[in-house]
Amino acid sequence: MNGVLIQSIKRHEDTRGWLVELFRTDTLPEGFEPAMGYLSVTHPGIARGPHEHVDQTDGFLFFDGEYELHLWENRPDQGELHEVHQVGRANPVFVTVPPGVVHAYRNVGTEDAFVINIPNRLYAGVNRSEPVDEIRHEDAADSRFKL
Repeated sequence: MNGVLIQSIKRHEDTRGWLVELFRTDTLPEGFEPAMGYLSVTHPGIARGPHEHVDQTDGFLFFDGEYELHLWENRPDQGELHEVHQVGRANPVFVTVPPGVVHAYRNVGTEDAFVINIPNRLYAGVNRSEPVDEIRHEDAADSRFKL
């Protein structure tokens, strides 16, 4: 899918525990500069999305748990495409999702699991003074974006 980047990330483990590099500026896609970061926990069986952004690019780090990641092409003249990826502890990845790509993920494991997002826009803008850049599809009965 044009503009979507999925990079493997390495989990470094030893007797103390483990470490994952969240991101390095020398491996980010050209033009992608994160503006904030947050950690979320998703309960087993729960999905986040599907939604898309008009201007925002998301940078997701799946390094924990077991997730099913869905990506749908929704940009004009790109054709219809739906990709599904198994990501998380067994397949740790950094995923860049550009504007116009509908995305969702579901925790398909049996435990709570973490995801980190480092988007290139501030949520609701500076001082939370702007509209949220999000087009939500999860509650639309006629949506083609279904998990």
